[in-house]
Amino acid sequence: MKLDIEFVRSQFPAFGEPELQGQAFFENAGGSYTCGAVIDRLTRFYTQRKVQPYAPYAASTVGGQEMDEARTRMSALLGVEPDELSFGPSTSQNVYVLAQAFGQLLEPGEAIVVTNQDHEANTGPWRRLAERGIEIREWKIDPETGHLDPAALEDLLDEKVRLVCFPHCSNVVGEVNPVTEITALAHAAGAFVCVDGVSYAPHGFVDVGALGADIYMFSAYKTYGPHQGLMVVRRALATLLPNQGHYFNEGSLYKRFTPAGPDHAQVAACAGMADYIDAVYAHHGGGTADAAGRGVVVHDLMRDHETVLLQQLLDAVKSRNSVRLIGSSRAQGRAPTVALALNRAGESVARELAEKGIMAGGGDFYAIRALQAMGVDAEKGVLRLSFTHYTNQAELDQLLNALDDVL
Repeated sequence: MKLDIEFVRSQFPAFGEPELQGQAFFENAGGSYTCGAVIDRLTRFYTQRKVQPYAPYAASTVGGQEMDEARTRMSALLGVEPDELSFGPSTSQNVYVLAQAFGQLLEPGEAIVVTNQDHEANTGPWRRLAERGIEIREWKIDPETGHLDPAALEDLLDEKVRLVCFPHCSNVVGEVNPVTEITALAHAAGAFVCVDGVSYAPHGFVDVGALGADIYMFSAYKTYGPHQGLMVVRRALATLLPNQGHYFNEGSLYKRFTPAGPDHAQVAACAGMADYIDAVYAHHGGGTADAAGRGVVVHDLMRDHETVLLQQLLDAVKSRNSVRLIGSSRAQGRAPTVALALNRAGESVARELAEKGIMAGGGDFYAIRALQAMGVDAEKGVLRLSFTHYTNQAELDQLLNALDDVL
């Protein structure tokens, strides 16, 4: 079964916007288009429910119910319990709050493992805990390929390590890390695992319960939704970590890591992401799978479609003398996030591509440590070409033709 790309694109109003016609979007790693179901829910909330939720009058009651629906349906899609899912203003903010909680929990001399493959949001807050006496150990990437070797992690693990933080997928390397294998290694050493799923989730929601991670987080605005950070903290860890919310909310698991009040409308609109997954599932034959099972089916449809297009892009750039492809040249095992180190600034090439109707990005993308570890000039940065399952063959052809001109 193949992804019906025309049906998929019909679910995204951006493809019908006159101002976007003729432009191919290849900076999805920075934020995706928003699906119609999310836009509809957000508009309805702001026009019909924009009151304090959970009060006894109708608009307020329904507003609270829609917020609860988002938590219930998204947690089911992710294979976890509703109160294990927190909504925050961004993933960066969620990581920061978690780091404060771990900073209170851990004793000086205990250790956290971080990587230099990460986006800064999932490494900087942990590294700053060194100021509290926490030992920070760096799991280093291969300087040629950007690969994170699980064997190298084993050398860092001992009884002092309490937490291992790593990305499901780097936002510049693109390689998909083996979360289940890494989690098993960390758990065997007595450590918890925190997975940054921001760069992977746009390519299909995962069953977090099946992965085994203690923490899994991603950004809704990169998964066709509103600007929210979604964070799963499994119960065993969530009850162990010190409360970071209001003292009177300590007994509510999902409120322990949200110091500020939720954005009511955007939380409610997140249910639209589940609407979208269900619509794609139903259109492609449906069945009787539960929410997590539907998510897995749609995930595989998305990834199969992306992989076909991705291999074409990788083949087109891997042998160019003026281009260094960051990461593997094989589409299998990597996401469609392709960073190219050039002999000039990535941002300047992105500007040239924009003149040819290609929306792409250039810079360091907050992955400065990874780029420097691979010998890439952080001042020049990279050209990043990223797409997701709604990208079609015509757009990829437009990109390849534009690259021929500018490279």
